[in-house]
Amino acid sequence: MFDIGFSELLLVFVIGLVVLGPERLPIAVKTVVGWIRAIRSLAANVQHELAQELKLQELQESVKKVEEAGKGTLSPELKESIEELRKTAESVKRTYHESIVTERSEDLASHAESVNKAATAESSKPPETAVPTSRLVTPKEERAELKVEPEPLPNSTPVTGTETSSSTREDKR
Repeated sequence: MFDIGFSELLLVFVIGLVVLGPERLPIAVKTVVGWIRAIRSLAANVQHELAQELKLQELQESVKKVEEAGKGTLSPELKESIEELRKTAESVKRTYHESIVTERSEDLASHAESVNKAATAESSKPPETAVPTSRLVTPKEERAELKVEPEPLPNSTPVTGTETSSSTREDKR
């Protein structure tokens, strides 16, 4: 169906890795594989249904042909057997249609379950943390971030409250 070689597959993988990243790529691959499986099973179910419908139509047509060909010449036992065949065909048709409805509901349920699993797997992952960017921080900014007061120089004497106001006046002059 698709003529994809190893090199094309590798190219698609590399592009997916670049676009999605290494963390999301496995989840995306699982999701795509799930979709492919669902589509394949749906196609197989449709083919199976068509084959069953064709068999039922052929059976009903053959019963009608036999009825028309020998309505007057058939014995009562053959008429009874034809009637039994007709009833059997109708019951097969009924059970077949019921099985189709059941299969479709199961397919929808399994698809919904796989979507829910993928969503829970995505939500259960720890949130991605932002990578801090490096920048040049000045000592003044560092003290402001840490809210640390500068340490006094070792040769300076401690200053009291009254001396502080006079020393700051002298420094300003």
